[in-house]
This record gives sequence, C-alpha cells and structure tokens, in this order.
Amino acid sequence: MNTIFDALADPTRRQILDLLRDRPRLVGELVDLLEISQPGVSKQLRVLREAGLVSVRQDAQRRWYELRPEPLAELEAWLLPYRRMMEDRFNRLENLLDELKEDQDE
Repeated sequence: MNTIFDALADPTRRQILDLLRDRPRLVGELVDLLEISQPGVSKQLRVLREAGLVSVRQDAQRRWYELRPEPLAELEAWLLPYRRMMEDRFNRLENLLDELKEDQDE
C-alpha cells in the first residue's frame, strides 16, 4: 500500500493532483494535458487512488477522477508544527537583520 508521502514524491502525480484540484477529470483528458500515455496516466492514478488521494466514479464507459481533500488535510495537520518551526526561525532572522540594520544606521 502506498502512503501519501510515496504518492506525492512523484512530480507527475503532483501534476495530476494539481489538475484535479480544478475539477474532476476523465483519464483521456489527463492523458492530453500531461502528454503521456494512457497506461502511464492510469498507473499514476492507481497509486494516487491507493494512497486515498483520489476517488474514481464510473459513468457508463467513462471514469471520472476526483481529488479527495481529506488526506491532504491530514498531511497539513502533520506539517503544521514544522511550518511553525520555520516561521519562528524566519522571525528570529528578521529580528536579527533589523538589529544589524539599526546598528549600521547609528
């Protein structure tokens, strides 16, 4: 089973998610937009589906792929402490640069 991190590691899969962010899409449409083969797109969609990032809805002979935001919300929650850590570091750097600028102005 693929994890969200495994699925997001591939740039083509991230590109598919970017396209699905706008709206659900058919496999053929993704093939045209990505300019890769239908089996290649289907392989990437399978990985995304197994990771829970996309769902598929069958409509007669067509398959619509749709982004599932819930796993991304879980990822966001996991990343939040790291984002706060980086923001704290940037704030300290900004304060240090301000102090250095004040020292130069004196």
